[in-house]
Amino acid sequence: MLPRFVFALGLVLLVPPVLAAEAKRTTLTPVSASPPPLSTGPVTTAASTAAGQPAGTATPADLPDKGADSGLPLPRFVSLAAEKVNARTGPGSRYPIAWQYQRRGLPVEVVAEYEYWRRIRDHDGTETWVHKNLTSGKRYAMVEGGVRSLYRKPDADTDVLLTAEAGVQARLRKCPDAMWCQVEIAGTRGWMLRAYLWGLYPGETFD
Repeated sequence: MLPRFVFALGLVLLVPPVLAAEAKRTTLTPVSASPPPLSTGPVTTAASTAAGQPAGTATPADLPDKGADSGLPLPRFVSLAAEKVNARTGPGSRYPIAWQYQRRGLPVEVVAEYEYWRRIRDHDGTETWVHKNLTSGKRYAMVEGGVRSLYRKPDADTDVLLTAEAGVQARLRKCPDAMWCQVEIAGTRGWMLRAYLWGLYPGETFD
């Protein structure tokens, strides 16, 4: 996207482009028309509650520390690995499709596993089941809360490379401390305050 120019009183002001979010899912089948899945109650954890996720009926003590199929930690953040991902009402292809996600790289939280299926929670707090092959360990985050700035360095006094609206996806490159993450948005790499990103846990750091 090319920068926009604003003309005022004979001056030319360079304005960083603002990236807007795209629609993320399309409803295909009403959830109410489907049979009950193997697990129907919401799942919540200490980490997801701390991150502002909706609380459910389960408690952290009720949940395993690792997935029975993958052996990986629960909960954990992943991303969607395809442009179109069918989200089902239960862990199996016999369950109806509730809707279809239409955004590769969308960050979601895995909160439970059942054989080859993963129960995921999206940014809106909605939980569905997807096949594990449709998820990826690549880390993405979603801009939230308003229009946010991407800085050249981890310092709010440095140049603003672009601004992104809530809902825009950002590829997480590294989060070395409790304040900043290096991200990539639309091919531009820079730094954003981690408080403006959904897709990682409080205190989580990685390089």
